[in-house]
Amino acid sequence: MSVTNQDIKRSKEITQSYFRFLDKHILDVASGKATDFMEINQIAGELFVSHKHLTDTVQRETGNHPCYFYDLKIIEQAKKMLVNTNQSIAEIARTLTYDPSNFLKFFKKQEGKTPGQFRKENKI
Repeated sequence: MSVTNQDIKRSKEITQSYFRFLDKHILDVASGKATDFMEINQIAGELFVSHKHLTDTVQRETGNHPCYFYDLKIIEQAKKMLVNTNQSIAEIARTLTYDPSNFLKFFKKQEGKTPGQFRKENKI
């Protein structure tokens, strides 16, 4: 089976749609418009593709699993909140639907430092 220009175009379109959806969804969670993060299979449904197709397409286009980008974008949002708000770390964790201790572990695993260390180093 040969890959056509149409296939390549659709693959890029699905990947871009996934990134746009993630950005909006994470903002919705951070602002309280959504109460939970969606699972990848739910996002795939919103994009009208199967979970496997979304995963395979994003992986092929970027070299990384969709979850990798989901985690990165959650961390980006957490970092913005740490720097730009006076919310406590526990409040930020709960806003982003994490138990505070799990958020601390998740953040440290991703960034190599705790949210408190990050805030102290980056607060204006």
